[in-house]
This record gives sequence, C-alpha cells and structure tokens, in this order.
Amino acid sequence: MSILPQIALLFPGQGSQTVGMGRALYDTFPAARAVFEEADDALGFALSKVIFEGPEEELKRTEHTQPAILTVSTAALRVLEPELKSRGLSIALAAGHSLGEYSAHVAAGTFSFADAVRTVRLRGQFMQSAVPAGQGAMAAILGLPVEQINDICARVADELTQAPPQDPGNPSSQASAAVEALADPNNPASTPVEAASRVGAVVAPANINSPDQIVISGTAAAVERAAALCKEAGAKRTVMLPVSGPFHSALMQPAQDELTSRLESIAFADPAFPVAANVDARLMTRGSEVRDALIRQVTGAVRWVECIKLLQQSGATHYIEVGPGKVLSGLNRQIDRALATTNIEDPASLEKTLAAFA
Repeated sequence: MSILPQIALLFPGQGSQTVGMGRALYDTFPAARAVFEEADDALGFALSKVIFEGPEEELKRTEHTQPAILTVSTAALRVLEPELKSRGLSIALAAGHSLGEYSAHVAAGTFSFADAVRTVRLRGQFMQSAVPAGQGAMAAILGLPVEQINDICARVADELTQAPPQDPGNPSSQASAAVEALADPNNPASTPVEAASRVGAVVAPANINSPDQIVISGTAAAVERAAALCKEAGAKRTVMLPVSGPFHSALMQPAQDELTSRLESIAFADPAFPVAANVDARLMTRGSEVRDALIRQVTGAVRWVECIKLLQQSGATHYIEVGPGKVLSGLNRQIDRALATTNIEDPASLEKTLAAFA
C-alpha cells in the first residue's frame, strides 16, 4: 500500500510580483477568473487591470502589490484544489512568507478571500505611511550567520543612539520616538544620520529567509552602517533593497496599531489545516490565536527557516509554492536541498506539479 504524500502549500510575499502575473490562469480557468473578479468587486476598482497591464510603478505600490500577490496566489490555489481532490490528495499544512501568511489562511478557510484582499490593501497602506519615504531601509546580507548579524545590529543601534530613548526598557517606545522625530518637519535633523543620532537608531534582522540569506531592517543610517560592518565581518554580499519602508521592524509600530482595529473587525474560523505563523514559528490551529499572530507579524521578524523546518518536522513530504515566482522554491533549496518543491503560477507549472504526483 502506497503512503500518500503530505502536501504543504507555500505562499509568496512582496517582491514576487511581475506585470502580467496570473494572466494565463485567468484566461484558462474559470475558477481563477472568478477570483480576479471577486478581488475587483471587493476593492471597488480594477486591481486585475493593474496586475495584467501595470504600469510596473503602479503594481509596485505596496497597497497594490499586497492584494495583487494575494489574488494571484488564491487564483492558483482555486485551480489546484480540485486537481488534488480528483487524485485523492489533500493539503496537510501551509505557510506564507509575510503577506503570504494571509494567502495561507485563505487556503485554510480561516477568513474569506474578500476580507483578506481588503485587509492586505489596508495593511499595505498602513505600512507605506508608517515611516516617511527615505527614512527607513532594508538590506539583504548573504553568507553570514544570523547570530553574528544580530550582534552587529545591536552594536550599530547602540553606536548610533547618542541620546537615551524615552524608555530604555521598551524597544517600541524607542521606535515610536524615531518615527515621530523622522516625521516631524520641525526636527532639527536634516539627514537620516542626524535623526538616528537624536532618537533611538533601529536595526535588526527582519527576514530569516535561509541559512545564507538574512534581511535586516530599520532606520536608513543604521541599516547602511550594519550592512557595511557585515561585509567587513565576512558576508559574501550585502544588497540594499529597493523597498518603500523598513518592514518587519519596530518602526512599523504605527502600522501594527492601525491594522489591529481592522483585524478585530474580521471573523476568524479555525484553520482547516495547521498554518505556520511567521512571528513565532509555531503551527496555528485555532482561529482565536491567528489574529494576534498576524498583528505581531507587522513589527516581528519573519522566521522562515524555522517555519519550513517546522513543516518538515510535522510530516510534510512535498512542498508546492502557490502564486507568482519561485522565490520560496529557491529558499527551500538553500534550507535543505532534499525538500521536494514545485510551484504553480501558470498552466505549464500546474501540469509539471501534478505530474510529480502521478
């Protein structure tokens, strides 16, 4: 008797978007088309037009990127589900990277797609406006252990923080002070470096993507300084990322506060299968605990390596990346080359994935 594969779905986050993504699914499958139409109805504007036609600058706006990736991922999911069912297969587990955690919960039935697409658009707006443009930054550090990066970030935060924070025991108070100072037109600081020296400098790991790829986030001066020190310490490469804000850092506290009231207005059901929470690297099985995990995720680090290892320990044998791109498939190779991973973003990749289960 053959043992059925234990399938874990993986859902991508911001950065996987491309103009035209999902178009082949829309053209080929009525179930996918219905998802794009539902997104347009739920948002009250033609998100599908932005996804299919761009321009790229419009799609890259965080308030569009987040619902766009969720929509394409859900469209791919709706095409995959009946195909798995017809083969006697089911979904055992799921995880999503940052924004992708919302897609994972749509897959698990924790909340409706319409609620999710409206929420992530607001999440994008809140994150976009939490820190003035240019005052925050993110950088990818390649080939340096996370413990070493942690130490360097802590050292830089101390080095650039010349004035004591309002409450030394409360990092979010320090972050709030930084946000307020950077947003204050009367602040005497004329550059991010000066601003960072007048308030608490913030920099810390934000995405632990693989053993070789860690993303740091925080105030621009602190991120640039930490990246330079990581290079000196032996990192293979450091890359400043073209992002619109210091995501998954304490500077996102204003966005987290705003998102809290939005999430409190949504009904959460128990997930149909366990979903890994980025912020705790723990499996969520009750709707009552999902809301809190999604709230804390805004300022918390994405513990992706631990999430994948958790799925592995929980019995996952096959991983399917559902949505645009192959970013998570690439990270799986870095985490453990033995992980059987395929992806679905168009009819061709769907066929290839289903062939793997033949």
